Amino acid sequence: MLRFLLASFFLIATPAFADTWTTIQPGGDTLCSTGTPYQFHMRKGDPKKLMVFFNGGGACWSGNNCDVKTDPTTYRPYADGEGNDPRTRDGAFALDNPENPFKGWTQIFVPYCTGDIHLGTKDHTYTKADGIQIVVHHRGRINAQSALDHIYQNVSAPETVFVSGGSAGAVSSPYYAAVLANHYPDASIIHFGGGGGGYKIAPQTQIWTDWGVFHDLPDWVDTQKYTPENTTFNALYAMAGDAFPRIRFHQYNNAFDQVQEDFSTMLGASDTLLQPLEANLAEIKSAVPYFRSYIAPGDFHTLLRYTELYTTTSDGVRTVDWVRDVAAGKEVRDVSCGTAEACQ
Repeated sequence: MLRFLLASFFLIATPAFADTWTTIQPGGDTLCSTGTPYQFHMRKGDPKKLMVFFNGGGACWSGNNCDVKTDPTTYRPYADGEGNDPRTRDGAFALDNPENPFKGWTQIFVPYCTGDIHLGTKDHTYTKADGIQIVVHHRGRINAQSALDHIYQNVSAPETVFVSGGSAGAVSSPYYAAVLANHYPDASIIHFGGGGGGYKIAPQTQIWTDWGVFHDLPDWVDTQKYTPENTTFNALYAMAGDAFPRIRFHQYNNAFDQVQEDFSTMLGASDTLLQPLEANLAEIKSAVPYFRSYIAPGDFHTLLRYTELYTTTSDGVRTVDWVRDVAAGKEVRDVSCGTAEACQ
């Protein structure tokens, strides 16, 4: 079952549009987990409307699950596969779809290949149960910063910045919403995380440390308040909202997202999603000035990369219409499929 669920990270869709993407290999200190090169993708459009997407692809935090020879692997270790290429994606990247809320926008697609939810800054040596050592280059934040630097050089004054992520990219997306809010003080900053809101887990102190998440954080982070010992995934919203209360936060999840349920189990939490998810949403809503959420029925995982952006409906609201209003800066209502029975 886990093999099938994790395979959703690698779904391939055939693009139905002309290739308008440019692939950039930044070099420098960027690197994927096993030492292969990093790259990201940009499509130029309206310079006033910027969409930044942080891709997903699992995570790793031990010798066994960081070893790419483990079957099935729990993360994507390479930047050049189909799952890390917007040309193979649907949803927000289906540029020929007239319903696409981001048609005509400048888009940057930030691949993920470091197992550290785009937040790592260090190389770490793990020891497997058999004594074999595995070196993993947790350089997610270094890689992401190379993409952001490219944006800054090419998009000087956007009016709207839509900071989004799927799965692992959804978990770290509030942090990057704050990074972009800091760089673009005059822009409207809209956040959207898809398929990463159900992790009701304690602070992952050892994981934060092994990944180097709290190393060299920007000045806007209150490092007295947020530490490896007390920062949960939810707290990334409060961290960003404390510094930039103008950010409008949004989250999408499926009520029984099987990939999130699997990773929750591996992290020692509940193997059911809906109740922990609802608790997380309530906690975030109480911590930031503006937060809205959408819970869809079923067990699908994430949203913006797939045709489900156009085919999903919950509580009478089409997902694509909700996302379009979010991207336009409109105030939207919370949407939920309701009870556990209704959300099946």
